[in-house]
Amino acid sequence: MKVVICDYKDVLDRELEYEKNIIKNGIKDVDISVYEYNGDNEEFIKEIEDADAILTAFLDIDKDVINKCKNLKCISINAVGYDTVDLEAARKNNIMVCAIEEYCTQEVAEHTLALILSLNRGIKHYINDIDNKNVWKYQSITGLRRLEGQTLGVYGFGSIGRAVAKRAQGFGINVVAVDPYISQEFADKYGVKIVDSNYIIENADIISNHMNQNNSNNNLFNLEEFKKMKKNPIFINVGRGSCVNEEDLLIALERNYIRGAGLDVLEAENPDIKNNKLVKRENVIITPHAAFYSETSMRELQRISCENIVNFFNNNMVGIKKIVS
Repeated sequence: MKVVICDYKDVLDRELEYEKNIIKNGIKDVDISVYEYNGDNEEFIKEIEDADAILTAFLDIDKDVINKCKNLKCISINAVGYDTVDLEAARKNNIMVCAIEEYCTQEVAEHTLALILSLNRGIKHYINDIDNKNVWKYQSITGLRRLEGQTLGVYGFGSIGRAVAKRAQGFGINVVAVDPYISQEFADKYGVKIVDSNYIIENADIISNHMNQNNSNNNLFNLEEFKKMKKNPIFINVGRGSCVNEEDLLIALERNYIRGAGLDVLEAENPDIKNNKLVKRENVIITPHAAFYSETSMRELQRISCENIVNFFNNNMVGIKKIVS
């Protein structure tokens, strides 16, 4: 049996021996290889075409890849999102796709609040003043607002959205949310009002995206929507980069439709930071898809994704945390 751990170079920069040991201890006579994706799809397919299982987070496993992997039985995604896999092609080829249901809720919620607090208090501006300009002047920035009493509009009221709401309420922030799958009765338990997107666009001082990617929310946040934002909000995206049109976001910042942006994701998973015009702006904070990251969450991510493979090949379907195909 062959298992391939494959991803981009930076993603593979983790303790892979931990993952290998989990798989080896759970499956007899298994051969485990690690493949660092370099953009050459033919080479990638050659590496995995005889694999029984692959473990990846961000590589595109499309119809062409799936159809050429005749032995493939299980794709374990070591991430919450699984939009990189062609699920229909996987079903047609009787390949199980499993992902991580929950492992980093606390980290992402904390990261979201860190972005909100930093942008609302102009922290990057003051850091730039002191570190690069030797300026010691509190009034060098204008427009700072007290956080208490502001309205946070949350897109996606799943476990992360709820954790963000709880933490935000601790600062006296009023929280509303949009989520077609959540009832008002359920949201009442968290002191949150379910509203439509138009309400958030018109009334929120802070907007935070926590939606999983799907066809309905590609480029949801575009210039047309940014223009409608009446309260010059802070915009946070720790969901999926595909939900935001980056060119339109840049225009929105330049035209002051929004007063700042905190971005843990960009349109590209491995963006060209050197030439990205969102970089080096005082009212934009970008982190490298790191909201999930802590030593604790990484261990959970590695353990669950590897145990999903082990449980699959031991016919323990109940032990698999999240089957998506």
